[in-house]
Amino acid sequence: MTGLMERLDDIPRPAWIALVVVSFIVFWPIGLALLIYLKWSGRMFCSRHARWGAWNTPDGRSPDGRSEGRAARDEFRAWRRGNRWGRQAGSGNVAFDEYRDETLRKLDEEQREFRDFLDRLRAAKDRAEFDDFMAERRNHPPMARPSEPPPAPTA
Repeated sequence: MTGLMERLDDIPRPAWIALVVVSFIVFWPIGLALLIYLKWSGRMFCSRHARWGAWNTPDGRSPDGRSEGRAARDEFRAWRRGNRWGRQAGSGNVAFDEYRDETLRKLDEEQREFRDFLDRLRAAKDRAEFDDFMAERRNHPPMARPSEPPPAPTA
């Protein structure tokens, strides 16, 4: 796999651009996959990290000897390990982490209770409106249907 990645690093930037454009014209999912790959691998400018892909560095290597694409992938994997499911990694202070977790749990509980209260409030309002509608409907005599002839006058 690393041999393949090293060979892909040798492809010049204009060739990648041409390949993406042609693949979008031929079959757009392939073009999209190539575009995502180029962004993920660090071969395109990545504004979040403020660096360019391997073809813009003098030797295409990071200071520790890895290719830029591999360095970007390793950095992303390290970030992902520390941020599982959108949760931040611990602050290093156990007491603060426990306090934060307890506070977030309380806020989640209050939010759930408030949503339950709003649901009960909506149900009560809907029930009252329906009861008013049914009471109003019972108090009005049924209207004559337009298809029925009016009753004949009796003399």
